[in-house]
Amino acid sequence: MIVSTTNDISGYKVVQHLGVVRGITVRSRSVVGNFMGGVQSMFGGKLSVYVNLAETARQEAFDHMVEHATQGGANAIIGMRYDANEIMDGITEVLAYGTAVRVEPI
Repeated sequence: MIVSTTNDISGYKVVQHLGVVRGITVRSRSVVGNFMGGVQSMFGGKLSVYVNLAETARQEAFDHMVEHATQGGANAIIGMRYDANEIMDGITEVLAYGTAVRVEPI
């Protein structure tokens, strides 16, 4: 699956638009993660506990989006974006979305 944040893919032409696809995941921080994040924040710098949580959530949403596009017959996704919203304190929704298309080499 080719995934691009642009609205075209160099070397390919879009032959069919299949519509919007999305992948959603909802994640929460654990008590242990909050504790470790608090300890790391006391020393400053990168908070690896939260970086890992964010990366895992984005990858999971991305994988769901690709699965959704594949089920619809797409071989590419254009205009891909991420969005995140806090549903409640400590619980975040991560959304990956884009336009599913069929492309062919030029």
